[in-house]
Amino acid sequence: MASSPECRLVLSCEHGSARVPARYAHLFEGAEAVLTTHRALDIGSAELATALGRQSGVRVHRAAVTRLLVDCNRSEGHPGLYSEFSRRLPPDGRRHLLEDYYRPYRQGVAAEVCGYLAAGASVLHVSVHTFTRRLGGDVRNADVGLLYDPSRAAEKSLCRAWQKLLAGEPGLRVRRNYPYRGVADGLVTSFRRHFATDDYVGVELEVCQDIFLARGSRWQRLRRLLAGSLMILVGSACPGGQ
Repeated sequence: MASSPECRLVLSCEHGSARVPARYAHLFEGAEAVLTTHRALDIGSAELATALGRQSGVRVHRAAVTRLLVDCNRSEGHPGLYSEFSRRLPPDGRRHLLEDYYRPYRQGVAAEVCGYLAAGASVLHVSVHTFTRRLGGDVRNADVGLLYDPSRAAEKSLCRAWQKLLAGEPGLRVRRNYPYRGVADGLVTSFRRHFATDDYVGVELEVCQDIFLARGSRWQRLRRLLAGSLMILVGSACPGGQ
């Protein structure tokens, strides 16, 4: 009986930075406060991704600039690729954002995935995000979200298994494909179009920011729980636990 392919973990964090390079600082004059909000970055996502990387020994891909300049989790041509701040730039300015930050980031993540696949391994790609408890008039009734494509059996199986592993934490509400749809436009969604179901499993991990902002023991426990449970999934030898 043939053995299952080795499973390699890839970690990415598309919204982990609020950095604005000096050449673009003028775009935010008078609106600097926005760079401290969720509009500029997924608050806590960089710390969470770093913790997952440290536990697993995996390098974390982290976008170098705020999504208010260019959103590395959006496809080229998507209306949310640029914000109202960066849309002020002339075409050459927006092109430089793509060439200097957007494309190198996405190509870097893709290169790691391709390298593992070429070596005969399968890949579990976890894209790390956080979400606000309130959005508009809605209150999100979850603490952790696991986003996947329901038509990809391995992703569905893995997220069910991950949800079960997290179920032992008292009071932790874990939902699948919430607070966003797993097939919405994003880096993981774009990768699914290029990598076969048997080789690539892509999951977006979403954690509520208020747990991070409380900076208490609950955040510390959740970081350890997410890291430990993720390593169990990777150790199952193949995405989806097949």
